[in-house]
Amino acid sequence: MNYRILGKTGFEVSEISLGTWQVGGKWGSKFDQALAGSIIREAIDNGVNFLDTADVYSDGESEKAVGKAVRESGAKVRVATKCGRQINPHVNKGYTPEVLRGYVEDSLRRLGMDCIDLIQLHCPPTEVYYRPEIFGEFEKLKEEGKILNLGVSVEKVEEAIKAAEFDNVTTVQIIYNIFRQRPAEKFFTMAKEKNIGLIIRVPLASGLLSGKFGPDTRFAPGDHRFFNRNGLFFDKGETFSGVPYETGLRAVARLREIFPEGTPLAHVALRWILLREEVSCIIPGASSPDQVKSNLGALTFTGLAQEQEKAINTIYEEEIKPLVHQLW
Repeated sequence: MNYRILGKTGFEVSEISLGTWQVGGKWGSKFDQALAGSIIREAIDNGVNFLDTADVYSDGESEKAVGKAVRESGAKVRVATKCGRQINPHVNKGYTPEVLRGYVEDSLRRLGMDCIDLIQLHCPPTEVYYRPEIFGEFEKLKEEGKILNLGVSVEKVEEAIKAAEFDNVTTVQIIYNIFRQRPAEKFFTMAKEKNIGLIIRVPLASGLLSGKFGPDTRFAPGDHRFFNRNGLFFDKGETFSGVPYETGLRAVARLREIFPEGTPLAHVALRWILLREEVSCIIPGASSPDQVKSNLGALTFTGLAQEQEKAINTIYEEEIKPLVHQLW
């Protein structure tokens, strides 16, 4: 395992860490605590020391599984969780210091911890980034010893830039992958200048970049890749990075042509992200221990030749950029 510094937190975190949105099984299935534990243990046993969860993942079951696995492992593992998405309707006025404080305390109980290494605002409405009192409440929580650091998880580059203006924001979690390249244009430079840790989510574009899907692939009704392609329930950029499914398949077919037969596209996609030194870590998800091992295989991938990188960017420019670049 390789490790990088997570911005102002000072944490040394595994380059490939673990996101736990679907850690208890496949999206839409009943949460399986035993399976979740085996997935998290597989990650920790292979050097992963940073776990990302959220209070809304499987109604808090993900947090419980993360806390339990970390306690049982005895390893030094940094835990990040998120708050705010429970607010319903999810609008600016629902965000108050009192409500967010309550969510943090609830997460502490589910995690079984006295202090959270990193708490992140969970993709709040854009207006929230203009409210200093919200960010100030987390300073109070830090002084009380309930959190060590504050971060934000964002949908848009503009939100990331605004969040970075608050001195107590130590990390930004953002979607960045072969199909979502805009964050690298300006924000990555700003993050480096301000020493903000970059946590990359949706690195495989909801699995599209694994190369394992086709026109006949069917997703379960409870899977966001089935019900949220048009953003009916949350930002559509979270599903296939906002790329129309058929377009994504066409682009993936072109990506395959760049590499020798049998090359795991998931390894290509993860290695492509790690080429950016500004990135602190990637948090791919996993619905089985084998998926954890597969993702970590990207660490031994030999890398990308210059002509391959150029070909990847050409595919993005021709197939993807006109559809998604300015939206996020």
